[in-house]
Amino acid sequence: MNGSGRQRSAIRAGLEVDIVLKQDQRTGKTTRGVVKDILTKSPDHPHGIKVRLQDGQVGRVKAIVGSGGDQA
Repeated sequence: MNGSGRQRSAIRAGLEVDIVLKQDQRTGKTTRGVVKDILTKSPDHPHGIKVRLQDGQVGRVKAIVGSGGDQA
């Protein structure tokens, strides 16, 4: 599964995602982690839905990497 991080409905806790941290926005460097909380309230966002990872890092989702283990 590989998807865009612009739709809030596609993102849920437990998903493995690639995010861009605030300090990496200029370079576009991504960080991989597992979603803990969804911080964006709107249904979509042009720069990606803002999430908090389980390790506490906050950034905007650029890609959905995995389904969190419940994919058949």
